[in-house]
Amino acid sequence: MTFDQLKEKARSLPLQPGVYIMRDKSDKVIYVGKAKKLKNRVSQYFVDTVSHSPKTRIMVSKIDHFDVIIAASEFEALVLECSQIKRYMPKYNILLKDDKGYPYLRLDMKEAYPKLKMVNKLSNDGASYFGPFGSRSVTQSVLEAIRTTLKLPNCSREFPRDIGKDRPCLNYHMNQCAGWCMADKTQEQYRQLMEQARQLLLGNYKGVADDIRKQMLAASENLEFERAAALRDRLNAVEQLGQKQTVTAGALADTDVVGYAETESKACFAVLHFRGGNLLDKDYEVFAVPDDKEAAVSSLIKQYYLSRGVAPKRVFLPFQIEDSELFAQFLLQQFGAKTKLMIPQRGDNMRLVELANKNAFEEADRVTGKEERVSATLVLLGKMLNMAPPARIESFDISNISGTDIVASMVVFQDGKPKSADYKRFKLEGLSDQDDYASMHQVILRRFAHYKAGDKGFETAPDLLLIDGGIIHANVAVDALRELDLSFPVFGMVKDDRHRTRALITPEGEEISISSQPAVFALIGNIQEHTHNFAIRYHRQLRSKRLHYSQLDGIVGIGPKRKQQLLKTFKSLANIGKASIYELERILPKDAAAAVYKHFHPEGDA
Repeated sequence: MTFDQLKEKARSLPLQPGVYIMRDKSDKVIYVGKAKKLKNRVSQYFVDTVSHSPKTRIMVSKIDHFDVIIAASEFEALVLECSQIKRYMPKYNILLKDDKGYPYLRLDMKEAYPKLKMVNKLSNDGASYFGPFGSRSVTQSVLEAIRTTLKLPNCSREFPRDIGKDRPCLNYHMNQCAGWCMADKTQEQYRQLMEQARQLLLGNYKGVADDIRKQMLAASENLEFERAAALRDRLNAVEQLGQKQTVTAGALADTDVVGYAETESKACFAVLHFRGGNLLDKDYEVFAVPDDKEAAVSSLIKQYYLSRGVAPKRVFLPFQIEDSELFAQFLLQQFGAKTKLMIPQRGDNMRLVELANKNAFEEADRVTGKEERVSATLVLLGKMLNMAPPARIESFDISNISGTDIVASMVVFQDGKPKSADYKRFKLEGLSDQDDYASMHQVILRRFAHYKAGDKGFETAPDLLLIDGGIIHANVAVDALRELDLSFPVFGMVKDDRHRTRALITPEGEEISISSQPAVFALIGNIQEHTHNFAIRYHRQLRSKRLHYSQLDGIVGIGPKRKQQLLKTFKSLANIGKASIYELERILPKDAAAAVYKHFHPEGDA
């Protein structure tokens, strides 16, 4: 379908809730969305496309046709959206990469020799299932803790088939298994131990410890000291296991805390799981910064709990998401238990959200590369200034004190980094007064006159000009460019009371704040500092040179060449003043050397 045909079809949709499914030319689903009113929502994609984000514009350009499914209610539309996203995994939806759900531990005490194993889902087979405990690694650690504590088998041998057929494996010799494949072990002992494992998974550490303690005392009274020692070690292991928070009593968490954070190019959705105030585990997903963070978190949280197959009593959110009430109803329908979605505003719960946000930022920051960070900052700067990301930025500043030694600096940042080889400095001419506007006009005129002439070192055109100062400085630069029949984007750098650039200003007077964008604020601040320092260094250099020369003015026989020779030899005025008449005579005629010496020692003798 053509773009106009898509627009016309969207306008013909009903004002009812439902789901829309965008497809490309190959009929592949590329996006699934939900709408309260299908006509209004779908039409937005095909009008005012300039206001769309780059990602949305690309997605819209790929749409060949779309389908809609009308729902009886907003709630039904939400359920349908979740199922369609899970079915098609569309490219332009933000998706969870890990959709395996939480594993469980399975134990079937009806078997003659029950085995504790990890499984991906619950089954209605009469066995006992424990969990979920969290991620796969956490569940594995629970399983290993139980096995190690009770010295259960962790091999492929089948009991009773393989009992007494071969020597015990390495686990037995490493004291990690009691050697249940040996003929001296009984089925009753094995099942007794598996019952203890079941009790531990139910959280009954005290009951298991009491049972082992009784067995240990009985063995000691019967003078079975070796068995008593083994039971003592098992008792210590069970008590230590009971103190850890890894194994939980058959459920994941009573509270989940959702965090969200962004760097310049990456975003992270994180979930911290708490039980009884103790942090159990963390899940997270890192992805490109979305157009709409609320919509992104809303989509991810739906996918997250549906794929996990379990929800806690409370979920703390970092901000309001769309359809939160509908989603709470959906969780109740799915899992048969009510889940409260809350946005804490103060106190301990708010601090938990801050912790989740911090975890999210750390994960996003960890995978954000330096080049990627700079590139994203330039994209954001371009977006703020309504222009393409500026690859070459030139910045100009004026430095003078009381109208003397007026200089200007031109600093170049290429792809967000200083390009010192292209820095330029200008000694301004014909200006006796401190006139920053005239100074700026002259330096812009000189820089771009060289550009028009194609002079070496000036031949590259900038993408953006930053002028130290406000609206008048920016307009002075624009006027100078206009005299040369040139045009480049020009912005003034507006300072705060701490002399940091807080905003950029257009020649028309529109002020663009950058203080709310840390990455852009840091970049512009870095450019400003480089420009200012480069100008100051040149100004000081000229002033120092002028002062040096003025100290030698008026000395008979000392002209410009001999001044230069003196400074080159002795490096400073202080060293010239300390020099003896004989040292001076090595580079000057006797009369000139005597005049210099007398100038610095008016009452002294040679």
